[in-house]
Amino acid sequence: MPGPLTGIRVIDMSRVLAGPWAGQLLADYGAEVIKVERPGAGDDTRSWGPPWLTDTAGNTTNEAAYFQSANRNKRSITVDLAHPSGQELIRKLAAASDILLENFKVGVLQRFGLDAATLCGLSPRLIYCSISAFGQSGSRSGEPGYDAMIQAAGGLMSITGDSDADGGRPVKVGVAIADIMAGMYVTTAALAALTARGQDGHGQHIDVPLFDSQVAWLANQNMNFLLTGEPPVRMGTAHPNIVPYQAFQTADGYLMLAVGNDRQFADCCASIGLPEFVDDPKFSTNSSRIAHRDELVTAMAGRLRQKSSKAWLDEFSSLNIPAGPINNIAEVFADPVIDERQIVKNLPHGIAGEVPTVANPVRFSATPVEYKLAPPLLGEHTSEVLHEVLGYSDEEIAKLYDSGAI
Repeated sequence: MPGPLTGIRVIDMSRVLAGPWAGQLLADYGAEVIKVERPGAGDDTRSWGPPWLTDTAGNTTNEAAYFQSANRNKRSITVDLAHPSGQELIRKLAAASDILLENFKVGVLQRFGLDAATLCGLSPRLIYCSISAFGQSGSRSGEPGYDAMIQAAGGLMSITGDSDADGGRPVKVGVAIADIMAGMYVTTAALAALTARGQDGHGQHIDVPLFDSQVAWLANQNMNFLLTGEPPVRMGTAHPNIVPYQAFQTADGYLMLAVGNDRQFADCCASIGLPEFVDDPKFSTNSSRIAHRDELVTAMAGRLRQKSSKAWLDEFSSLNIPAGPINNIAEVFADPVIDERQIVKNLPHGIAGEVPTVANPVRFSATPVEYKLAPPLLGEHTSEVLHEVLGYSDEEIAKLYDSGAI
């Protein structure tokens, strides 16, 4: 059974992570995704190594692991956007496509005649998705931006890290989460626009800024501020609205305890030897537990240090109390669930033999996620795409190569 987006063609002119992440998701769902890259260089992340992919002989290649994480199921073509013939190729590809993804600095594509107004004017059904640091309008629209600065400027770093009282300082999340979440917003917006086009036949221009996206998904922390006027602060692993909900030290390490309701709290107190806390007015409700957070956490911490992490986790599991180990990534991939859920898949690769990829977490019952292509080599499919999509002859393609347009 083909994927749910079979028959949809996407031109992915983006690079680094936010746009490529969106393109990979659309490709996973069955869309044909054509990745447009700079001749000779390609996506910036191709060179963001080590680590590097190794070939079948064990030799290091120029293919960075970073690039492999966000570009499966795509075909790569190389096009020089500054070349008139390259610009004409993009216009033709856009006219033959449903969605276009781009994350150029605002105004760059307008100089090449490849902006949303131009391409949507030529192809009114096109859904043109622009990703930028601060949006297509506003006083900061012309500024560049990378994930780390957006995590900082968008508020995330102010609530991430140990508290000032514990000697902490602002830290960024360990993956480029601002980019990834912007890519998720782009994906859902593109799918919504496809649905709208199915009703009225018209495409549209979608504007997704990293900054706006970062602010939007601060979720409850935003509302905590908007309702009180008090900016949330860093709390380490603790939760601002739920107690106890944080990491605790055990006799041999740490575990994460996530008590979400009064029933779980009662079971947890009985388990760790604090049954008297259940009916104590200071701790009987979540709001009272928040008011007396320090006293409660101190008492619980003393109890939890008396047994190993495994002993506590086994006990909590038997009582359906949410808790888990704090795994490193090697421990994550050693978990039996990885094999049970087939979370790692291997895809055939032209120089590496095969390359591992982490599966899309979505499981469709009727239109499964597709794993067709490993992340492509630079320009691997240029001739193929120009033949298949635009009907170019070998002679026409050779002329484009000779001119430097591709």
